[in-house]
Amino acid sequence: MTRNRALALMIAVLVIASLGLQGWSSALAAPLVQEALAVITSPTNAAIVRGQVPIMGSATHPAFQFYKVEFAREPVTGGDEVWSIIGAIVEQPVINGQLTVWDTRQVPDGSYSLRLRVVRIDGNYDEAFVRQVVVANAQPERPTETPTPEVSPTPTITPTPLPPTPTIVIEQPPRPTERVIPGVTRTPLPTPIPEQISFSVDPAPFQNACLYGMGAILGLFLVFGLLAAFRNLIYVLLGRRH
Repeated sequence: MTRNRALALMIAVLVIASLGLQGWSSALAAPLVQEALAVITSPTNAAIVRGQVPIMGSATHPAFQFYKVEFAREPVTGGDEVWSIIGAIVEQPVINGQLTVWDTRQVPDGSYSLRLRVVRIDGNYDEAFVRQVVVANAQPERPTETPTPEVSPTPTITPTPLPPTPTIVIEQPPRPTERVIPGVTRTPLPTPIPEQISFSVDPAPFQNACLYGMGAILGLFLVFGLLAAFRNLIYVLLGRRH
């Protein structure tokens, strides 16, 4: 009996645990409730635009049906009839993304207002506006001005005048004046010619020395050759005796 109770208790615990896991899984699988958002983040108020302009922002609601982005020429003096849709009606919510693209080349230059309208399933809606958006396609885009670097003036170097170089005058003693004696004729002395030194070399002693040296060397070779031959002869004779 006790064994059956324990088994029934275990089965009950397993059933409760499985039910709890199913509840948690269904809770996790359920989509998160989205909060209501209707906002245009770009362009901003008083922006200057031209060409293809992406409209950025968020358009969502827990009871979301569709959204649309519209524009109107300022000053806006009327109801919905003065507003023109940009692109088409969008049936998917957008969060922090591109809502549509506005081709400003299709409208005259001037100031405009933008309106985002998020419509719910019950027909009600939330709105967001951007004012004084200036379309300037006819005006050229202003180039970015690059600041001109300031150039420091080049300092002028004034040379310092040097003192005048002193002039040195060397006074040479006056040459003695030759006395002219009347009736006496002076004969100029001849200019001495330097003696030329001549060297004469006799090649005979050098030739004799070379011949003597060659003869001495040849004699030494002959003596050493005879000694070597004599030694070999002695070795041969000694070898025959043994």
